[in-house]
Amino acid sequence: MEYPENKNMAKNLVIVESPAKVKTIKKFLGSNYEVMASMGHVRDLPKSQLGIDIDNDYEPKYITIRGKGDLLASLRKEVKKADKVYLATDPDREGEAISWHLMSALNLEDKKVYRIAFNEITKNAVKESLKHARSIDMNLVDAQQARRILDRAVGYRISPLLWAKIKRGLSAGRVQSVALRIICDREKEIDAFIPEEYWTMDALVTPEGQKKPIAAHLIEDKNGKVTLHSESEVKEIVNNLKGKKFSVSEIKTGERKKKAPLPFTTSTLQQEASKTLNFATQKTMRIAQQLYEGIQIKGEGTVGIITYLRTDSTRISEEAEKAAADYIAANYGKEYVSSVSSSAKSGKKIQDAHEAIRPTDISRTPAMLKDSLQRDQLRLYTLIWKRFVACRMNEALFETTNVKITAGDYKFSAAASKLVFDGYMSVYSSDEDEKTDGNKLLNSIDKNTKLKFEEFDNKQHFTQAPPHFTEASLVKALEELGIGRPSTYAPTITTILARRYVSKDGKNLFTTELGEAVNDMMVEAFPSIVDQNFTANMELLLDNVEEGTVKWKTIIRNFYPDLDEAVVEAEKKLETVKIADEVSDEICENCGRNLVIKYGPHGKFLACPGFPECKNTKPFLEKIGVECPKCGKDIVARRTKKGRRFYGCEAGPDCDFLSWNMPSKEKCPECGSLMVIKGNKLQCIDEKCGFVTERKKDEQH
Repeated sequence: MEYPENKNMAKNLVIVESPAKVKTIKKFLGSNYEVMASMGHVRDLPKSQLGIDIDNDYEPKYITIRGKGDLLASLRKEVKKADKVYLATDPDREGEAISWHLMSALNLEDKKVYRIAFNEITKNAVKESLKHARSIDMNLVDAQQARRILDRAVGYRISPLLWAKIKRGLSAGRVQSVALRIICDREKEIDAFIPEEYWTMDALVTPEGQKKPIAAHLIEDKNGKVTLHSESEVKEIVNNLKGKKFSVSEIKTGERKKKAPLPFTTSTLQQEASKTLNFATQKTMRIAQQLYEGIQIKGEGTVGIITYLRTDSTRISEEAEKAAADYIAANYGKEYVSSVSSSAKSGKKIQDAHEAIRPTDISRTPAMLKDSLQRDQLRLYTLIWKRFVACRMNEALFETTNVKITAGDYKFSAAASKLVFDGYMSVYSSDEDEKTDGNKLLNSIDKNTKLKFEEFDNKQHFTQAPPHFTEASLVKALEELGIGRPSTYAPTITTILARRYVSKDGKNLFTTELGEAVNDMMVEAFPSIVDQNFTANMELLLDNVEEGTVKWKTIIRNFYPDLDEAVVEAEKKLETVKIADEVSDEICENCGRNLVIKYGPHGKFLACPGFPECKNTKPFLEKIGVECPKCGKDIVARRTKKGRRFYGCEAGPDCDFLSWNMPSKEKCPECGSLMVIKGNKLQCIDEKCGFVTERKKDEQH
């Protein structure tokens, strides 16, 4: 495919998506190749209308994206000069669709046009792709078209209802609505959670000849496994064990293997970068894109240093497997090289044309790139490099010891493990990877060892509510539920944050008042749109389109009439809803009108209806009809700066009462304190009291 440099030779035009790739690829191909960038999509559905011809079998109405005219003109100019045109957009559905749109926008039907795709931007990969040039894969294009039209139909049909019901300017998204519902459901679960008390009991015993005691955990009585719910149960066991002899009844030794982690997919990279580097998903993808498209490296020029970043495959090419094995053997020893392939088998369809995310050259260590990469680029590359090296290494090996100790009718257990071969942990370890676990003293104990009882270590605990979602745990949940695909995780989270449906406080995600209102309406009017199983099934149908087993319009034909019917039904329901701003009792100090309740980015506020003549606004204090237990004034619903709801005294900050849970009008019958609402239950706000009762049915909503 290479041509000698000759002025009479035909020119070849290569079109990529990003201008960052142009310089890198041009260097690999030489002067006979012109490389230009399309700057992403060049055609799309119009913003001003639905853009789908419902009466003509849902035919999409594509138009040139505004502002792309000059770019397309310069591309057409180069197309005329070229003998061959290579479309080298990204190796996924979106990239395939961009190539297809370029065919139309540049009038390439009569040209020699070839589609090339490469998983990494290296000289070998790019040159190899030219040898395997192909035509555009319409199955991939149709899968992207189906997703685009589904998303457009949901967004453009449902958004006007949100404007009418809640606030103008809101929008609904197919995958985003499901993600919002998942977060809302978790918040409701947390609000309704009531902690349950439990206790743990350890016996501290000193083996004969030793100075330090070991802690043995209570596990069984004569009836089997023991679960302790209260201090009285603990005291009963303590009394039963008074004067009883503690003795070793069983010793088990063995080994435990800890498998090396799989190489990164998009989802696992986002999760790990969030956990270890504190990167938002969007930041991870932005930096990974830079590493993929090309970095200026001293002595090498511009080169892509990781493989394609949007993938759900853990497959690794044979060449990369061999290079990793050779590197590990040379730098760590042959005993560290795993003989087992590092990819995982998966029940769901994965985009196996891609590889896992890995360095393009394993010998390019993070230390070598220290002077070429920015700080965050180096941190992410180091994570990817270490994970890839680790995935081709042997498992870590631990020696385990488990000692059972008997006293009366009770059994206690003490366990320890010792790292004997670090394997992959020599390169890559997480917080969960402990080098050793337990007490070294166990190694010197046998069945004849005498034990001296010292004391009991009894601890009170309470069960914990489910954790708030973080970006990392939301990505994990979306992947496990089969919602979205590698390219959609980061944009989905970015969108619900940008729309202020969700806010971040530290790493935690919380729904805002706006988000709760949108979710409530979506659940009520469009239950299938926000149903996890429905959305996951839609992803499988899109995969079937990619495989060529389902026609893309079949999906739209089955989906759109149901959506249309749901919208019409919702419009009828909304006719009876009062859409006007709710009038409050508060009077405007400037003009005497009654202030109205409006929605803003952070929730409700009071505004004068005389706007723009009168621009008076005030915070909205939503009274809940409960008196403050500290000063007797009204308790009001408030929002933190991040949008999380809480309840405080209207006299705050002078009065410091606050609660994350909504206070009830009922008082605790045990101690007279305030009761707070926990789902369908009421709980005393005083943790020492802890009284819990069912809510009356007429109070539940």
